[in-house]
Amino acid sequence: SQYSAVDTNPLSVYIMQPIWNKIIKMVPLWIAPNLLTFSGFVIILFNYFLISFYDWDYTASGTSPGLVPTWVWLFSAFTTFCAYALDSIDGKHARRTQSSTPLGELFDHGLDSWATSIFVLSFFSVCSRDNGKTGVSVYTMYIYLSIVLFNFMCSHWEKYNTGVLFLPWGYDISQVVLIAAYLLTGTVGVEVWQKPLLFGYYITDVLVILLIGFSLFLSFPQTLYNIHRAHLKKTLKNDSLYEGLLPLVSPLLLFVLLTVWVVLSPSNILAKQPRLFLWMVGVAFSNVICKVIICQMSSTRPELFHWFLFPLALVVYAAISGLLGGMEEAALGAFTALVTAAHVHYGVCVGRQLSEHLNIYVFSLKKRVQE
Repeated sequence: SQYSAVDTNPLSVYIMQPIWNKIIKMVPLWIAPNLLTFSGFVIILFNYFLISFYDWDYTASGTSPGLVPTWVWLFSAFTTFCAYALDSIDGKHARRTQSSTPLGELFDHGLDSWATSIFVLSFFSVCSRDNGKTGVSVYTMYIYLSIVLFNFMCSHWEKYNTGVLFLPWGYDISQVVLIAAYLLTGTVGVEVWQKPLLFGYYITDVLVILLIGFSLFLSFPQTLYNIHRAHLKKTLKNDSLYEGLLPLVSPLLLFVLLTVWVVLSPSNILAKQPRLFLWMVGVAFSNVICKVIICQMSSTRPELFHWFLFPLALVVYAAISGLLGGMEEAALGAFTALVTAAHVHYGVCVGRQLSEHLNIYVFSLKKRVQE
């Protein structure tokens, strides 16, 4: 299917696009677009592990603000900008080198679906978790991450139904806010997040309110409106309501199962292992969304139940029924490892199959020799 995307965000159109058009001229023509996409993802991942090293349990910014060195925040601002730039120019570079392929589209959106959660998890280190005085509770973190992933899912669900990806306004805004937040933290120190900004509200409160407001009053209504408009114009990809709603079943069930675990966990698993749990949420979601993206690109039907739901349901049942006893954290660790390995394996397999099918290399513009 022909890729079509619409970007109407003034920040993107008037400010960022001219910057990307300058940066793209510096990229050598022999570099494969997928290499740009992948480099951006690796940079985000590296930055995430760097922050995790200094702040595994999200307390460093709250308890003793000097625990994360200043250079780490400035480096985070730099890496976030680099990743944002690479993600914004990969498509332009593909058109410039006449190498736009379905593999490139899948690679870009697939890695984005994973990077989305990693951006959020890195940002949580800035505001730190609730220590009674300042910070954000781990439950707020979980809800915040879920809303961001819900937003991401909506734009791809919308494309599944309309055939057009309306680029969410939140994307460019969130990247610029992230970079600004890291720069602010690096220059002023984490203390800036721990003083009330207005009327006793903290910056973090304001950001959470903005995010929820953006999602519920801008993003989601826009998605429904775009689908409704396609319905009126008779350009919807799916005739029946069941077909149209099918991709939402697995992500919603995933969210329900995870929330049940968070709320009913005997050992309060989210508070014990927030980084592990939230990482697992992000990976599981990414895999579910990748399947939707593939279905939407190949015009096939998504399966009703994603296979992750079955082992997850077992683990959640064993945890909340008390069967696991003191093994809950170990079970979370094992499940997280399983999901992460399965997701990486899935990505490698799909990439390999598509590159063979399209007769191209993933990271090179050289053509494959026909056997």
